[in-house]
Amino acid sequence: MNELSLRLENVSKEYEEVEKKKMVTAVDNITFSVKKGELVTLLGPSGCGKTTTLRMIAGFEVPSKGKIYFGDKLMGDTPANKRNTSMVFQTYALFPHMSVYENIAYGLTLKKIPREEIKKRVKEKMKLLELDGFENRAPSQLSGGQQQRVALSRAIINEPELLLFDEPLSNLDAKLRVQTRSEIRKLQRRLKITSVYVTHDQEEAMSISDRVIIMNKGKIEQVSTPEEIYAYPESYFVADFIGKANLIPGTVKGREGEDLLVSALGKNLLIAYKEGLKEGERVTLVVRPEGIDLKEEGKIVGVQFIEPAKYEGIIRHATYLGSEVTYEVEVGEKILTVMVANPQEKGVFSLDEKVGVTFHERGIHLIRGLKD
Repeated sequence: MNELSLRLENVSKEYEEVEKKKMVTAVDNITFSVKKGELVTLLGPSGCGKTTTLRMIAGFEVPSKGKIYFGDKLMGDTPANKRNTSMVFQTYALFPHMSVYENIAYGLTLKKIPREEIKKRVKEKMKLLELDGFENRAPSQLSGGQQQRVALSRAIINEPELLLFDEPLSNLDAKLRVQTRSEIRKLQRRLKITSVYVTHDQEEAMSISDRVIIMNKGKIEQVSTPEEIYAYPESYFVADFIGKANLIPGTVKGREGEDLLVSALGKNLLIAYKEGLKEGERVTLVVRPEGIDLKEEGKIVGVQFIEPAKYEGIIRHATYLGSEVTYEVEVGEKILTVMVANPQEKGVFSLDEKVGVTFHERGIHLIRGLKD
């Protein structure tokens, strides 16, 4: 039994730019798979190829090369209406002249499903999406969140093999986005529908996904769980794109036992790193804001420094958010972002105050090379 619902093999999509008389590659030789019941998100900046990829999966676009499989079946040029998929759009795509009931039932009506069966299934989905009592309302009488739930009900009522989301929360306000993405995730887990989700919002992707596919300029940069992507980015782009990160240039000086000796910000430090980096190789240290300690004085537990003492820093800016304080700390010629939780317990540093700065022992991740 094939446990993969979707597989893309070396898929590319090219378009002709008529005015410039040249071909433009929107998607460049990507390969990935989605397991049954999994929710995988295509994440990246505008123009990275994620929506084009989704449209090829749906059958709205034909790949210039490569293969797309649903299970073991090669899609080839199978048209969109012959693929067992449903899509939820950012514009909801509801019919304004139809009631909520008629919108949800639309796909079943086209399939000439018996009226009583349609009524039963629509009622089930409306209850599931908390739309009871809205049957006779027009889309214009609903809030944005309610319209999105109607669109979602219409998408799942056909029991698709694959559920596709194209920036579904873009038109909602911040609070409603958080609420709706949670509802989508709970529904997807409950129904175990294999799903591919497109967004440019990293927080949305990290909170909703089993795995995230990071795209940049038509290529895949990394495919991992949200936790792995945050802690172990595989490229400078991913480290910079996902969350906040201090990206510090360094140089490999050698090894001491199982640890790597790296020079960064004017000091040498030992980092647990097993892969084969060579002496003299340039690297980027990825240090998240919560992976740095600030102290006024005294010994700081953290990365083992070869040279005595710690980095010295100066507080240049502070943003107080109640449960945390975010500092901008000047260390040499570099400004580091540091997040300190529970400031009520630890106290708040003043502007221009001198502080000791150290990295958590396992808070450093190394990437080969520097920024392109």
